[in-house]
Amino acid sequence: MESADIVIVGGGVMGSSIAWHLCEDGVRGRVVVIERDPSYARASSRLALGGVRQQFGSDVNIRLVQWSVRFWRQFDDLMSVNGHEAHANFRSRGYLFLADDAHARHFEERLAMMRLFGAQVERLELDEIAKRVPGVALDDIRFGVFGADDGYANPHEVLHGFRAGAQAAGAEFRTGEVVAIESQHARVREVQLADGTRIATRNVVIAAGAWSRPLGAMLGVEFPIEPQRQSLFRCALPERASRRFPMVIDPSGVHWRHEDDDRGAAHDAIVVACTRAEEPMGENFEPDPTRWSRDFLPALARRLPGLRGLEPLETWAGLYEMTPDHNPLIGACDTVGGLYVAAGFSGHGLMMSPAVGKAMSEIVRLGRAETVDVSPLSPDRFERGALFRDGAMI
Repeated sequence: MESADIVIVGGGVMGSSIAWHLCEDGVRGRVVVIERDPSYARASSRLALGGVRQQFGSDVNIRLVQWSVRFWRQFDDLMSVNGHEAHANFRSRGYLFLADDAHARHFEERLAMMRLFGAQVERLELDEIAKRVPGVALDDIRFGVFGADDGYANPHEVLHGFRAGAQAAGAEFRTGEVVAIESQHARVREVQLADGTRIATRNVVIAAGAWSRPLGAMLGVEFPIEPQRQSLFRCALPERASRRFPMVIDPSGVHWRHEDDDRGAAHDAIVVACTRAEEPMGENFEPDPTRWSRDFLPALARRLPGLRGLEPLETWAGLYEMTPDHNPLIGACDTVGGLYVAAGFSGHGLMMSPAVGKAMSEIVRLGRAETVDVSPLSPDRFERGALFRDGAMI
């Protein structure tokens, strides 16, 4: 039987970030990351929109993304290692929430709260919105809330950059499927893989996204995480836009950003998303093209009349890893020593992955998170009935 000091289950953005921070922070011993599919064909982070925003409704989420934004600005330099050139290309184009009559009071209150917590946000009047989003219809809009430091990155490049960086820092990546996690005397003891490999360890970090729940169940620990399909559409604009506009969030829930295509495409494009609250829970990667004409285009054309005839070039689906309060589980599990989890991000994992990686490194090494206090997101909060609400979810 081989051994490792720390085993991370899940080698996507979150697991790779945790591995990188552990190694960079000087953890002693062997760090092994287990990833069952190195193609990452169904990894949530690879299929994501790539948005990064500090506009949340709670201190902890704001601070996680604030710390992450500083990291995103140097990501490509940090992760360009051993011949790998990182091209996450984080762009601070901003997030712009549009407030209509029905949502104006909510956004006024949220704006004040975000400023109190230190978020860099401002109120935009209609003329200022029109300058940032040419051709936008604002007859039903009262004002906008804009975060200039927010933006987006290339999800595929983030994933492979973090993995390359973690490997260069000393983490080992193994292809395999975890079929059992054993404990002894209420302490993690061993991880078993489908090919028969057994790894003795006293520390296991579960960072398997939408597939984290059954891993916790191997030790009798309940992680209330369920997968939920999210659909995205990529569309070519009828003509090249006069400027790169920010991530725009319409009151309908439809939101879009520019697609700065690194593939050299001749057309200008946007990526459009919209969370459907009634989407059934379950592992479903089949895109639903009917949503374009039903849920997406009416709201998009209402806001940008010049896009009435827009048709999608591409559609795909990925999974959100949803929890009952739409916030992640971050930290140590109190019933099994040496078991940690960072999962259930409900659509916000990629944007805060740098800070979560740092926090998990501190929790594993030091027993507590020092850079950002993530205790409100403790995995045991659901058992205690202490759900953590944040009123700024998309």
